[in-house]
Amino acid sequence: MRRFRLMWTVLGCILAVGAPARLAAQSTRLYVANSRGDDVSVVDLATMKVVDDIKVGNHVHGLAIQGDGRRLFATVETEHTLKFIDTLSDKVIGSVKLTGKPNECAVTPNGKYVVVPIRDGNSVNIIDVAQQKITKILPIHVPHNAVDAGSNRYVFVSSMDDDEIDVIDLTRMDYSAHIPVGARPRPYVVAPGEHKMYVAVSYLHGFEIVDIPTRRVIQKVAIPALNPHAIPGPFETPDTFTHGLGVTPDGTEVWVTSELDNSMYVYDLRKKKVVARVPTGIGPNWVAFSPNGKYICVSNAGSGDVSIFEVKTRREIARIKTGKEPKRLLVARIPALGIATNSVEKK
Repeated sequence: MRRFRLMWTVLGCILAVGAPARLAAQSTRLYVANSRGDDVSVVDLATMKVVDDIKVGNHVHGLAIQGDGRRLFATVETEHTLKFIDTLSDKVIGSVKLTGKPNECAVTPNGKYVVVPIRDGNSVNIIDVAQQKITKILPIHVPHNAVDAGSNRYVFVSSMDDDEIDVIDLTRMDYSAHIPVGARPRPYVVAPGEHKMYVAVSYLHGFEIVDIPTRRVIQKVAIPALNPHAIPGPFETPDTFTHGLGVTPDGTEVWVTSELDNSMYVYDLRKKKVVARVPTGIGPNWVAFSPNGKYICVSNAGSGDVSIFEVKTRREIARIKTGKEPKRLLVARIPALGIATNSVEKK
C-alpha cells in the first residue's frame, strides 16, 4: 500500500507540474486573408512575425475560427467554396461547395455550424461542419458580413439592400429578428452581452449605436475627418468612409478605421467622445482585438501590411508585411499541444 501511495504521489506531482506547462502551451495567432491573393498569412503575436502562409485559393474573402481555436474557416470567391483548416498543421482538411460568391463567414463557438452570406445569390448558406454539407439556404437581399457574438444559437447577417442586420436562429433554421440600421450597413460588431451593436454605414465617417432588444438606432456618431473631401482608395466603394471597427473586450471603447485619413479613431463610450487618433498604413480595412485586449490589429489593404497597436498606450508596435490586399483578419488562441484536430475530410 505504501508503494501505491508513493506511486500516486509521484504521479500527482508530475501532473501538477505538467498542467501549467500544458495550459501555457498556447500561441496567440493573427490570421490575415489576402483578398487579391490565394493565401492566409499567419502571424505569431509573441514574435510579431509571419510564421506560415496557408494556400486556400484565389480571392479569400472571409475568415472565422471556432471557440477552441482548433479549426479555421475561410471563404474563397473564385471557387465558391468554404475551406476547413486545421490550425495545428495549417493544412486544409475539408471543403464545401457553396451556391455562389461568398463573403465574410461566421462559425458557432462549438464549431457545429458555419454561416456564409452569398453575395451574388441573395442568400445565406448554413453549413453543417460534421456532415460537411449545406444544411439550409435562407433568402436575404445583398448579404455581406456574418457575425457570431459568442452564441451557439444566434448568428447575425447584414443585408445591404434592406438596410438592416438580420438574426438567424440556428435551432429553427430561420430568421428570428430584423434590425433596421438606417442606412446601407458596412462592417459591424456586437458588444459583449449582445445588447448593443456598433455599425458602420455608407457615407458615414463614424458609426451608429444600435440597441438590439428594441431594434433601433439610439445614437449616430459622426467623427470629423482630417480630409473630409478625400476620395476613398481603390479597394472600397466610394460610399465607404469606414470599413472596420471593433469594441474593446471590456466594452469601454470603439476603435474605428478611417479610409479618408488612413487612421483609426478611438471613441470612449463612457465619455461619449473621440479620445485619440492613431495613423495606420494605407487603406485601413478590418480590425481585430487579441483575446486579452492588449493588442488591436488592422489590415492595411493599400499598403499590403498589418498594423499592430498596443491598446493601452495607443502606440503602433509593429507593421508586418503580408500578402496582396489584406482585408479580413482575426486573432485567436491556438493550442500548441494536445490532441490534434480530427480531420473532417470525407473518406
